[in-house]
Amino acid sequence: MTLEDLGYNHFFEEYRQKNGLDALIVGRVIAAHRARYTVKTEQSEFDAELLGNLRYSAETKDDLPTVGDWVAIAEYEEGKALIHAVFPRYSIVQRQAIGKFGEKQIIASNIDYGLIVQAVNRDFNVNRLERYLTICYASKIHPIVVITKIDLITEQALNDLLDQINSRIKNVPIITVSNTTKEGIEAFREMILKGKTYCLLGSSGVGKSSLINSLSGEDRMKTGVISESIDRGKHVTTHRELIPLVNGAILIDNPGMREVGITDRSGGLESTFEKIYDLAAQCRFSDCTHTSEKGCAIIAAIEKGDIDQLSYENYLKMEREKAHYESTVAERRKKDKSFGKMVKKAVKDKNNKKY
Repeated sequence: MTLEDLGYNHFFEEYRQKNGLDALIVGRVIAAHRARYTVKTEQSEFDAELLGNLRYSAETKDDLPTVGDWVAIAEYEEGKALIHAVFPRYSIVQRQAIGKFGEKQIIASNIDYGLIVQAVNRDFNVNRLERYLTICYASKIHPIVVITKIDLITEQALNDLLDQINSRIKNVPIITVSNTTKEGIEAFREMILKGKTYCLLGSSGVGKSSLINSLSGEDRMKTGVISESIDRGKHVTTHRELIPLVNGAILIDNPGMREVGITDRSGGLESTFEKIYDLAAQCRFSDCTHTSEKGCAIIAAIEKGDIDQLSYENYLKMEREKAHYESTVAERRKKDKSFGKMVKKAVKDKNNKKY
C-alpha cells in the first residue's frame, strides 16, 4: 500500500518538504481513542500519542488529531510512535457539539465526499437530509445521497420516495442500494474514485457498516440484526474509523448521529436552500423575515407552489438555529475577552505594588 492509496497528495507533500519533516514517517490517523491514535503508514500501523509540546500547546480540541488527519511520526519502540506534527487540513466535517451549544465537534478531516446514508424505513426524513447537505456544503465537500434497504419496499414506493427527495434537493447524486440483495452495489462501487476519501454520515441502524462490507467485498465491520419492534438495525459502530478499499478509495465510518446541529460556517445554508436565498434578494424590504411581510418574494413563491412548504419551514428552523449558535459564540468571545482584560489588569496591579 502506498501513501497515495491512503489519500496522500501534493498538498501534504509540499507541507512536508517546506517544514523539514523528511526524516519522519508520514501516516494517516485511521482511528482515535481519547489521547491515543492508530496511524497507518505505507508499511505498518502504529499506536501513537502526541508529543508533549503539541498536546500542551493545543488551545482547543480542534487542534488535536482526528480521524483523517495526516501526521508525521517517529517510532520509539516496535509498533509505538510519537506524533511530531499534524498536517494542515483541506476540509473539516463538523457539527455542533452535543449538549454544548456554541461549541463544535469535528467528525473527520481531509474529506472529499460526504455519503449521506438513509434507510427507506423509519429513518427516512428529507428534513434531516437537508441538514446533512448543509454540513457538507459548509465543509466544502461533495454530497452524495445513499438510500439503503430498498429490498424492504416496492419499486413504486421507492419511486415515490425519490420524488420526495428530488422535489426539494437539486443537483445531488442519489444512489439506491440493498446490502441484502446487493442491488446497486456494483454500480456504486464503480463510481467511487481511487485516492478520494468518503465520509459516511447518517443515523444509527441505517446500514452504514453493511454498506462498507458490501463495497469492500468482505466482512470488515460488525453489523446488527434488524429489530422487529422498531424496524431498524441496531447501532454497532462505536468510534470513527478510516477504511481503505481495494479499489484505492478510502471510507470513514462514523457512529450514528442522533443530533445534526449546524454551526456558523458560511455557505452551508445558502447552498442547501439556494432558491430561497435567491428569492430573498427580491423581497420588497431588505430586513424581511420571510414570515408575514407583504412583498415577500419567498412567501409569494410558496403560494404559487414554486417552493416546497416543508422545505421552507426547515429553512426557517435552521436559520433560527444558526442565529442562536452565532449569538452564543459571540457572547462567549465577549466573556473571554472581558476575562482576559481582568487578568491583565490584575497582573499589572500586582506588578505595580512591587514598586
